[in-house]
Amino acid sequence: MMLVEEATVPLSALPVATFKDHMRMGSGFSDDGMQDGVLEGYLRAALAAIEARTGKITIERTFSVTLTAWRDGQKQSLPLAPVRAIIGVSLLDRNGAETVIDSATYRLIQDTHRPELDAYDASLPSIPQGGAVRIHMSAGFGPDWSDLPADLAQAVLMLAAHFYEFRHESAMSGHVMPFGVSALIERFRNIRLFSGGRS
Repeated sequence: MMLVEEATVPLSALPVATFKDHMRMGSGFSDDGMQDGVLEGYLRAALAAIEARTGKITIERTFSVTLTAWRDGQKQSLPLAPVRAIIGVSLLDRNGAETVIDSATYRLIQDTHRPELDAYDASLPSIPQGGAVRIHMSAGFGPDWSDLPADLAQAVLMLAAHFYEFRHESAMSGHVMPFGVSALIERFRNIRLFSGGRS
């Protein structure tokens, strides 16, 4: 499986002003905007870290996932959530030639943790030998910062602040997130009942 982020979070959706308030930075000075680029970088890093930890996409944007085989002939779990729409599904032969699949033959089953591509008919289309299937989708809670659940938005701000405060540290304690951030994102993490563990 290959997952590709086809669009980045637009600058207009990043809560730079809210982050400044969270950090209690002064305002009304001539150099107010000098730190904006730095703050933007830490916000993007925090968003990426929380998305990786939870499998939940924060700000809506487009992705594609390429598979060489279906996990199930009737349905296919998608590797991120929440998926808002399936933009298109294409079959690729071994030479890369693309065939677009009729959207009337499949549908999106929305789910908090495991959305699925589901076949309307008996099965999903056969993937060519040596080929692949590419699923284009739109995922995220919404296009604006205000669309995020309050606890997830707070976790992003806290983690971005943590990155900012410890930006000069050469050694961090592994890959452990601050406790408050971990507590806030816990309900968004996917529980894999079939494997007996958490993702």
